[in-house]
Amino acid sequence: MRKKIFSALLMLAVTVCLTSCGGTSGTADQPEGITLTIMGKKSDLERSYMTSIFEQYRNATGNKLDIIAYEDNEFETSAAEKFANGDVPDVFLHFHNADLGRFDVANNFYYLNDESWVSDLTDSADAYCRDKDGNLLGLPFWENSVSGCYYNKTLLDSLGLRAAATQGEFDVLCQVLTEIGYTPICWPGDGCTWMFQFGLDPVFADDPQLLEKLNRNEISYSDIPEVTDMIQWLSDAAEKGWFGADYEATGWSDIGAALGSGQAVMTFIWDTWFYTDFEQGNTYTVDDFALMPVFMNTAVNGTYEGGNLNMMMVNKNGSHVDAALDFLKFCATAENYNKAFDGIATVNCFKGQTTNIQSQMVTAAQSSIAENERVSTAASRIIGYSAEDVADAVNPMFRGDTDVAGCVKMMDDLRIGEAQAQGAEGF
Repeated sequence: MRKKIFSALLMLAVTVCLTSCGGTSGTADQPEGITLTIMGKKSDLERSYMTSIFEQYRNATGNKLDIIAYEDNEFETSAAEKFANGDVPDVFLHFHNADLGRFDVANNFYYLNDESWVSDLTDSADAYCRDKDGNLLGLPFWENSVSGCYYNKTLLDSLGLRAAATQGEFDVLCQVLTEIGYTPICWPGDGCTWMFQFGLDPVFADDPQLLEKLNRNEISYSDIPEVTDMIQWLSDAAEKGWFGADYEATGWSDIGAALGSGQAVMTFIWDTWFYTDFEQGNTYTVDDFALMPVFMNTAVNGTYEGGNLNMMMVNKNGSHVDAALDFLKFCATAENYNKAFDGIATVNCFKGQTTNIQSQMVTAAQSSIAENERVSTAASRIIGYSAEDVADAVNPMFRGDTDVAGCVKMMDDLRIGEAQAQGAEGF
């Protein structure tokens, strides 16, 4: 009897020990059963490398992830409301752009300067994530891509047409494609907003003093002819049918079908999209596409935009700060990020990155990129800039509710209002 009692007590002690130590799931410095909240844009959180790293983390630690995903056109406003109400996530995904000013970075986020993985970041990725005081705001776990006008080279060749090298040539190409029954540009007007910054980048990247005047509130968009030129071009392009008949109902998930079927010939996007979101089984595949500059009537020879990096930021007011820091460490481990980015077309963010690939579309356009690439400027350096605000001004113009001048004025009003909300000096 004593042996049976002793055996039962021994088994109970082992069970308690395993339970208190977390068993085989979890990690040495994290208790079992933690649920981390991760907030970001829905389209960002669904990228294949993001879902891969999430799954790896769950399997390796036994912890759970509560993914809070907002539609792109709702993200900035909805996330800001959550922060204002104190309902903050443990990990927040955001680009280092003007919209980040909505979130009181200094009071909300943990500076990552001393994390063990910082030395593994490439110089450019590290620099992108630093604030003006040199603090590292986030882990750049993202694609480092090249944005431009990606076009169906196979289709153009079959029609006896070629890529454009100037704004004039691009406009002629669009007109010819329209006349023979194609949609020249897949313009995802339903909730997608990144396209505007491509046109604005040359205006301010090429004239830093103009940017400074705008940011000191000494001038406005309406004082800059190139801004009006871009909006006029957008208005004319829509009216001429260059975006197709249903561009206002075309969203993120519709781009692939439009390009893959050949109905739409071009779109303004980035190379990594073809490897993460362009579904296989279409009439045309990634091998049928090539790259030329974006033309939106602000740069005669067009423009490319360098990489923007989504940062994983740790909320220092969150419920699980230590666990969130461990999550970033997990993401920044070579074995894990190399599995996540296997086969993804991107320039390295980590020095130990080895499984990613370089897009043939980008390598073939290297000389053009070298001549016409600009650092991302509009989204990251214009105080009060919001891509969603620009869309809120442009879409009424597309619908005929306002004209070009009214659109530019609305862009100014929304930008200035956001700058004032952020407490920007001079506004």
